[in-house]
Amino acid sequence: MDCLFCKIVAGEIPSTKVYEDDNVLAFKDINPNAPVHVLVIPKTHIDSVDCVDANNIDVVSKVIVAIPTVAKECGLANGYRVITNVGEDGGQSVKHLHFHILGGEKLPVKLA
Repeated sequence: MDCLFCKIVAGEIPSTKVYEDDNVLAFKDINPNAPVHVLVIPKTHIDSVDCVDANNIDVVSKVIVAIPTVAKECGLANGYRVITNVGEDGGQSVKHLHFHILGGEKLPVKLA
């Protein structure tokens, strides 16, 4: 599979890791949109939220449960935003489910 995030999980492409466990990897975004911009991904390849189903929901739930831990480790005590993009029109640039954690400043209310 030629997936950028799968290659990061495999250690073939370097990343600045923020958090890792058996099922989840979190790393700094290389093009941050906020002072803190971290991507949280399942280590198992899932294309997007559209592909979440009964077979992979356990892995996805582990990603969701990890998000507050990642935010805390990044010092986001005053709040943060979590975003996932789906498909081309939704702005998804890598077809591997990932959640953006954005924070470190007061974020604008309008859609990003």
